[in-house]
Amino acid sequence: MTETLTDAEPLSYEEALEHFDPVLGFEVHVELNTKTKMFSSAPNAFGDEPNTNVNEVCLGLPGTLPVVNGKAVEYAVMLGLALNCQIAERCRFARKQYFYPDTPKNWQTSQYDEPIAFDGYLDIELDDGEVFRVEIERAHMEEDAGKLTHAGTSGRIQGADYSLVDYNRSGIPLVEIVTKPIVGAGARAPELARAYVSAVRDIVKGLGISDAKMERGNVRCDANVSMMPKGTTTFGTRSETKNVNSMRAVEHAVTYEMRRHAGILAAGGTIVQETRHWQEGSRTTSSGRPKSDADDYRYFPEPDLVPIVTTAAWVEELRAQLPEPPAERRRRLLAAWGFSEQEFRDVVAAGLLDEIEETVASGVAPSVARKWWMGEISRLANARDLEPAALGVQPATIAELNALIEQGRINDKIARQVLEHVIAGEGTPEEIVSARGLEVVSDDDGALTAAVEKAMAENPDVVEKIAGGKLKAIGALIGPVMKETRGQADAGAVRKIVLTKLGIEE
Repeated sequence: MTETLTDAEPLSYEEALEHFDPVLGFEVHVELNTKTKMFSSAPNAFGDEPNTNVNEVCLGLPGTLPVVNGKAVEYAVMLGLALNCQIAERCRFARKQYFYPDTPKNWQTSQYDEPIAFDGYLDIELDDGEVFRVEIERAHMEEDAGKLTHAGTSGRIQGADYSLVDYNRSGIPLVEIVTKPIVGAGARAPELARAYVSAVRDIVKGLGISDAKMERGNVRCDANVSMMPKGTTTFGTRSETKNVNSMRAVEHAVTYEMRRHAGILAAGGTIVQETRHWQEGSRTTSSGRPKSDADDYRYFPEPDLVPIVTTAAWVEELRAQLPEPPAERRRRLLAAWGFSEQEFRDVVAAGLLDEIEETVASGVAPSVARKWWMGEISRLANARDLEPAALGVQPATIAELNALIEQGRINDKIARQVLEHVIAGEGTPEEIVSARGLEVVSDDDGALTAAVEKAMAENPDVVEKIAGGKLKAIGALIGPVMKETRGQADAGAVRKIVLTKLGIEE
């Protein structure tokens, strides 16, 4: 009996696209930020001690009965409207049967054939401004599972010594957004994946229905990929990379899976329908478990919950409360900030629009806010292989840094040092500048003049050029003065002292 080939060396991205067309699908899970859980009065809070935000319903104890969270239903309708979906006049919950240790009831209460929202779409703007429409199949309500922590060297289930379960997350309200199969993206499929998840995140943040912090798992994406040979229209077997929790990781996961599928198919192999896990370190995926189809879950209507009924008047009332759509907001901000289209696209692609808008609202000029977030903060995040938001820098921090610069108390170089100390948890910029003595050297005690005089004495050739009218040569003196003052001199003050000593007026 011949063994089926299910693994092979991935093709290069160019080779994969030469022979195959990608088919994508996304399931984005959005945790709602209601005060309580989906079917119980247990608190919905992040970061508390394990197994403290639980009650008998969360733990699936016998004899308990669920009660639907009305605010979660309201949030789900708002999200459905923002996704251009139709809202069901009547829908119901179902039991999705499967056993995991983090699902204590042995089933998940979800929606199957009667979702609250269906048949929608999102127009996704790619980096160069091209718009790609993604069709939404449904957005349905369900509850989250608990969280497993695997003890061992890898932190993953493979090779773990044992696993611990935290039920704090069990029962948190979720909306799962499921796309229809996406074809025609071609080489831009990974870029579309990133842009789509970013667009969903922007929507839920704008609606105020989720904290939308991907590093906390508030927004998670399951990325489905299959490849079909060029010239055919029959979809291939898909794989599903589970719980990818950053825009960058979604893009890389789709890229890798396209290459992996193409390599196996080109070698005459067969794709296994399975879930896979994203490995950030190697930027590869690893096998999880065989992927079940809907029939395997034995869905049936939840007998302990009555159907959800909406009215046209209520839906229209919620529609009237929707905030400015993200696309319209982007156009408004582009006009207000005066960025070039490429600069603005870079901001959107980096997922930093909210941070820059909040920084500008704190009184910082748009160009300065962009410089900080797209420059130093992004550099520090990349060095740590993190998203900028994961550094914990707040817009108010940048506003405080900028105020210290404008007051002349620190310069740009010192401000960058202060930012690193902020990220390290040493306090606010004001506290750090005071504690570390980082204010720029003033000339109250003659220290700056002394440093300038020393630099001039050690660089007579530079002084001669300046005296001869070549004022740009002053820059050659600023470096030695900065060294003498440990980078705490004000460049403008240095220039003024040099000109004064040479009797030059500008």
